[in-house]
Amino acid sequence: MKLLVLDTSTEYCSAALWLDGEVRARRVRAEQQHSSLLLPMVDALLRESALSLRQLDGIAYGAGPGSFTGLRIACAVTQGLAFGADLPVAGLSTLESIAEQTGADRVLTVLDARMAEVYWAAYQRESNAWRCVTEPALALPESVRVPDGGDWIGAGNGFVALGGVLRPRLSAQLLRIDDTVMPDAAAMAPLAAQAFERGEGMDAALAAPIYLRDKVALTVDERRARQSA
Repeated sequence: MKLLVLDTSTEYCSAALWLDGEVRARRVRAEQQHSSLLLPMVDALLRESALSLRQLDGIAYGAGPGSFTGLRIACAVTQGLAFGADLPVAGLSTLESIAEQTGADRVLTVLDARMAEVYWAAYQRESNAWRCVTEPALALPESVRVPDGGDWIGAGNGFVALGGVLRPRLSAQLLRIDDTVMPDAAAMAPLAAQAFERGEGMDAALAAPIYLRDKVALTVDERRARQSA
């Protein structure tokens, strides 16, 4: 199976090829330059692998959660490439890609969502795949909790951005915290292969980001009131 994987959900821009188990990847800190960096990265990967888009079996993208603008870029580029090459697509969880990089079996993933909130979820590895123990959510850091069962680790930059709230509450319940792990196309590559093997490839017209945030103009006080209601 040969797949292209794209992620622009954070300040990093990344692309990867899954070539029957081999992963070739590019990743740069893009800031606000994702739209100008992503396609050249894809072209470079394809040239190095002597492949064309039409020789691929599908395209996967980081569907979210993450930056609004970033998620739209990855989704739009995926759709454009897939339409042109008549390929199926699959959206992947950015939080699951954080868990994939840790080497652990139970991972509490926390990603900075700005506006004093975090995106978070909890995953447990079972039979070489991830089972979602706590579904992805947008929340105040006070709402993040470690699932029952023990042997959990924490991962993601939420532990940096809002570590002042998260660490005092959660550190004693976690074996360790990997606060530098971010969503990444290379980490999504095996997840993409699993998704396509499960038959989750879909028509490019159905591709959509996972935003989670339904209102971006709430004040901090409004968000805290909503969480406690």
